[in-house]
Amino acid sequence: MGKYNKAGKVPEKQRIKPTKLPMTIGKLELIIKINELPNDVQTNKDNWKSFELDCDGRVVSVSVKPKIWKKLEDAAANYPMWVAAIGGKMGESTVNGFVLLDPSIQVFEKKPKEPKPEAE
Repeated sequence: MGKYNKAGKVPEKQRIKPTKLPMTIGKLELIIKINELPNDVQTNKDNWKSFELDCDGRVVSVSVKPKIWKKLEDAAANYPMWVAAIGGKMGESTVNGFVLLDPSIQVFEKKPKEPKPEAE
C-alpha cells in the first residue's frame, strides 16, 4: 500500500499542515465612565487610592496616584454634574473581573440639556 494506511488516508506525519498567517497586532485599551466618586476607597502607605468599580457585573480594580484622585474630588466639589473617563489596559484577572493597569482620568463638566421649545 505504500504511503497510505489501511483506511486509505495519508498518515498524520506526512500530511502538509496549512501555514498560519501572522496575526495582526492590536492594542486593547479600556474606557470606563463614572459620574460619582467611588464609595469604598482604600489609601495605601504611598497615599495611592484604590477602589473597585462595578462595570456591568465585572469588578474592575483601580489604583491611582493622589494627583489623579484629586481630579475626581475636584469634579465632585466644583461641578453639579460631571463625568470621568478612566482609561487603561486590562491587567491580570481577579475572581470577579480584572485589574486596570496604567489608569488615567479625564474629567468633564456635564451641562444639563436645554429643554426643547414647545411648538406653538
